[in-house]
Amino acid sequence: MNKPMHPAAASAQAFQVADLRPTERLFEDEEGRDRLEKAVSRYPDRRAALLPMLGYAQERNGWVSDENMAEIAEALDLTPAYVRSVATFYTMYNKHPVGRHLIQVCTCISCHLHEADEVFERFLTETGTRAGEVSEDGRYTVIEAECLGACGFATAVQVNDRYFENVTSDQVPAILDELD
Repeated sequence: MNKPMHPAAASAQAFQVADLRPTERLFEDEEGRDRLEKAVSRYPDRRAALLPMLGYAQERNGWVSDENMAEIAEALDLTPAYVRSVATFYTMYNKHPVGRHLIQVCTCISCHLHEADEVFERFLTETGTRAGEVSEDGRYTVIEAECLGACGFATAVQVNDRYFENVTSDQVPAILDELD
């Protein structure tokens, strides 16, 4: 069983790739070195490549580990503390492993009034998880989202980079069936 974490420990945006390629070192292969070189070349200051490199780490691994942050700091001539401060400021970066499908259920006022709590609970039940945890099979993490910007179409749900609107708890099994 995965170690429980606070529901807010997962990010507000999931990774965007279908096949993760976890690695301990981001820049040990040609792809990593190429991504670093291209990112650095776009900016007059190496520090400006920080967000793209954090994004690359998440794209490759599904989350940004402390080791990734240290490697990025070294590559960009930054302190590990600075990289960590940026990574933890932005909710789009996962700082802990998440399931292959990061399911975010908006529970803000508009969605709350349209039974978001029931939708959220149904996702937890159907995936066999608790809020913020990775399912046994590694497929799912379910979290509450602060706002998905679809107040007119409540309840809003985001699964990785895909949005679902007007979701009811009865629709949850069908949504899960659509995922690989």
